[in-house]
Amino acid sequence: MEARAQAGDTASAGQGTNAAGTPEATQVDETGAPAQVPQPRTEDSQATEIVVTGFRASLTSALNAKRNETAAIDSIVAEDIGKFPDSNLAESMQRIPGVALSRGDGGEGRNISVRGLGAQFTRVRINGMEGVSQVSGSDIRGGVASGRSFDFVTFPTEIFSALSVRKTLSADVEEGSLGATVDLRAPKPFDQRGDDLVVTGTARGIYNDIRKKADPRLSALVSKKFGDTFGVLGSIAYSKRNIEEYAYSAVDVVPTTVYGQAQPAGTPNAGVIFPFCTPIGYSFNGSPATSPIPGYTQPNGVAIGADAANCSTGNPRTGTIEAYDYIMSRTGVNGRPGGGVYLPRLPRPVKSSQQQERIAGTLTLQWKPSDRTDISVDGLYSRFKVDRLDTYFDARSFGRAISNNGQPLTSVREIEVDDNGSLIHGLFDGVDLRSEMQDEHFTSTFRQVNLNIDHRFSDSFRIYGLAGINESLLDVDRLQVAIDSNDTRDFSIDFRDNPDIPKITYGIDTTNPALFQYGPPLANGDQRGQLSNFIRRNRIVSKTFELNGEWEAAPNFTVQVGGQYRTNRYTARERQLGTTTPLALPAGVSVADFAFVTSGVGKNLDGQLQDFVSIDPDRFREAVGLDDYVYCNLECARGTYGGVNEKYKSAYLMFKFNTEDSLPFAIRGDAGVRYVHTDLDTYGPITTANPAGSLYASRFEITDVRRSYEDWLPALNVAVDITPELIARFSAARVMSRPSYGQLIPAGSANLVIQTASFSNPFLEPIRANTFDASLEWYFAPGSLISVAYFFKDIETYIQTTSQQVAFQDIGLPLSLLTGTQLRPTDLFTVQRSNNTPGGPLRGFELNVQMPFRFLPGALSNFGALANFTRVRSNIDYIISPELSRTAPLVGLSPETASGTLYYEDKKFSIRSTVNYRSSFLTAVPSGSVDADSTANASSIFVDASASYNINDTIKLIAEVSNITNETNRLTVDTARKDPLYTAYFGRTFALAVNVQF
Repeated sequence: MEARAQAGDTASAGQGTNAAGTPEATQVDETGAPAQVPQPRTEDSQATEIVVTGFRASLTSALNAKRNETAAIDSIVAEDIGKFPDSNLAESMQRIPGVALSRGDGGEGRNISVRGLGAQFTRVRINGMEGVSQVSGSDIRGGVASGRSFDFVTFPTEIFSALSVRKTLSADVEEGSLGATVDLRAPKPFDQRGDDLVVTGTARGIYNDIRKKADPRLSALVSKKFGDTFGVLGSIAYSKRNIEEYAYSAVDVVPTTVYGQAQPAGTPNAGVIFPFCTPIGYSFNGSPATSPIPGYTQPNGVAIGADAANCSTGNPRTGTIEAYDYIMSRTGVNGRPGGGVYLPRLPRPVKSSQQQERIAGTLTLQWKPSDRTDISVDGLYSRFKVDRLDTYFDARSFGRAISNNGQPLTSVREIEVDDNGSLIHGLFDGVDLRSEMQDEHFTSTFRQVNLNIDHRFSDSFRIYGLAGINESLLDVDRLQVAIDSNDTRDFSIDFRDNPDIPKITYGIDTTNPALFQYGPPLANGDQRGQLSNFIRRNRIVSKTFELNGEWEAAPNFTVQVGGQYRTNRYTARERQLGTTTPLALPAGVSVADFAFVTSGVGKNLDGQLQDFVSIDPDRFREAVGLDDYVYCNLECARGTYGGVNEKYKSAYLMFKFNTEDSLPFAIRGDAGVRYVHTDLDTYGPITTANPAGSLYASRFEITDVRRSYEDWLPALNVAVDITPELIARFSAARVMSRPSYGQLIPAGSANLVIQTASFSNPFLEPIRANTFDASLEWYFAPGSLISVAYFFKDIETYIQTTSQQVAFQDIGLPLSLLTGTQLRPTDLFTVQRSNNTPGGPLRGFELNVQMPFRFLPGALSNFGALANFTRVRSNIDYIISPELSRTAPLVGLSPETASGTLYYEDKKFSIRSTVNYRSSFLTAVPSGSVDADSTANASSIFVDASASYNINDTIKLIAEVSNITNETNRLTVDTARKDPLYTAYFGRTFALAVNVQF
């Protein structure tokens, strides 16, 4: 028979006693995650098998696994079969010391950083195989993925039974992680105790208080054992979620000099940059100054209509001398007049509406013909599909040069900035407004199958290994369309009421489509909309073959050897429209035919911003006949065509030891070295000029780079059982982390609209570091822990993106790219390149407490708490420009993170609430902005809660709420100014669920 006890009882899952007298952990599989396999039955246990479930039991199981390890590993295990503690894997890991969460669309956990090292330094293994999960996002969230980081949002929690975060490495763990290796493990048939047949299912309804719509989330698991030797387990999870997110976005914050116009040679103020249209009768340095100068023409010879009274045709000079002098009096760090006034480049409200559909499943066949042999085949599939519509309403004059009739044609009537130059409020005329739509459909698909073999030939010799293949596929179709209303008056932007979200007024009815235009630009530089569309596919195929052997050469002394051969093949293919110039609308078609009004902006952004006219993507496609447009790639130098092929050959030798039989206390550990040889073959597009008479001015030529490198990676982990309750750990290792795929593809490209260019570097070396860890852990009571850990990483090398201003004619791209634009070869571009640079030290400490309150009387003994705090410091010398450098923390490093959970659990009822704090962290150094040293994510506090009630042994009711305090996501630019870059609201999310198990 089987008796089921809840977590409030004193029994604990799979817990025995080791030779040192300490509780023995749940068994751990080769991935490092708790395997939750049955322990050998004793004579007493054959009569009654006790299974403990619930949140407290999952904490105890994970703690037992941590206690028995020699390396620094923290785990989270399922509360019950098919029931993970949280609705998102990344959110679960927040409870682990040193783990900080980055949130994506709708506030859902996207990826993690560990001990200050960002997502790009964290490797994820699924059932023992390295995997990469790719998504696409808005540009503010990284755009289309091209790195090695793992996006946890693509996988539901229900298909996994355990995860572990390995913070220190052993020689038998493959290389590639600088921060941590996360192991995700799906359940197996023989993990389940007792019953030969287990069926469980959960149905959730999810509701967000901004979207105000209920969405389904369903999951089911069936496990069947056929006798004592063969089992089958299958699981499936499906969810559909509708998200609305509202935000203010500046896109960038730049000094007014960036898009201003320099006075020509031969004039009294030659070389001085005048940022805006000068007022009538304006003088500078005692000399008359008129900008744009009367009679100014674009490179095609067409005059813009500037004269003594007008900035351009129909756009009078209405600025005030007081406001202009105020701007020019502030020189800022660049020393130029006007360089000390910083304005948002494209101040705008943003509404993001999306529908997510996620389906995933696992299938495992497990054969255990004897206690010595375990063979399994694990299959996993996940598909994450997103349809997203983002609408924006830009004041684009502040982000365009005179070639696009931008900022130099705008008049300033009033302006005020603070001591740092940040805008407080301003009133402008001649402002070009733009309504922009981005319609994106992407699907992220992951498939994996692997064969696992584990056979013990004798009590002292064992062979185990795996062979597997996985594929990560990302398909993206993104359409961007804009409509313009030029030279509007009475535009104001005011931060006095809210420093994060300005009050913006536009001087026109922003919901009237009749005030907007779509079509090709005019010869004088006036823009009338924008069009772009790309179709992209990223594919990553990984194959792994691994074989390991263990030989117990003497009691408590084991020799372990192994080898691994892995291949990763990354390919990126992107086609774009052959023309990005809007064509004239067909006869009889107007903007009103494909327009709608974006609503809810004012209500959800504190009444600071307004609803606005937007483009309906489906009606636009039909109205302009977009399906008949031509796409191109290599022949027109648009999109991308590149790839990275990697081959890893590695081998290791490791010794595992335990002195429990030879010393008064046990010293457990492993010591070894891993050798890895990396072969790298990268290819990518370089833009070059097409022959005269070609359909397109430029084309791509594919460049191939081949190289190899090798690493020796020693590792040591030691755990000293000072007493049965007190454990000291020491670890040291050399580690390395490879560059992202996108950084390695040899490529160079330019964005002619915002005058930027970027170049990758196929010769980048990995980031390498030497690491040291020490900790002291006190298991003072069952299920309880107080620990402190110190860690240090000497990062020898780093990878930075350096930025500098370069004339287009000097950046290495063909001048033919300027054909058909208003740009001149001497126009300055912001050029970014990836380079290896020196690293720096990283050090920090963790405090961790886990404590069930069993010592309290009565019902109070069912309470418990867990809390942790991490403090990290790092110093990296960043190269801001050829003349400027800065010492700052690592990108993605929060100096302080903390998490606390208070819970109550008895046989019927469970409730818990978790608070997670993450201090501000840098997101980019340099920022990519002119005269700004960095961008940063502001600090955040997220509060979540969940509760469950067991109606009986079969049915459980569950309630959950996330982001109780309606926390926002805030980005800023520049350390001193902290100008608001992005502030988003995504609301609170509620869920009600019923779980059935029999």
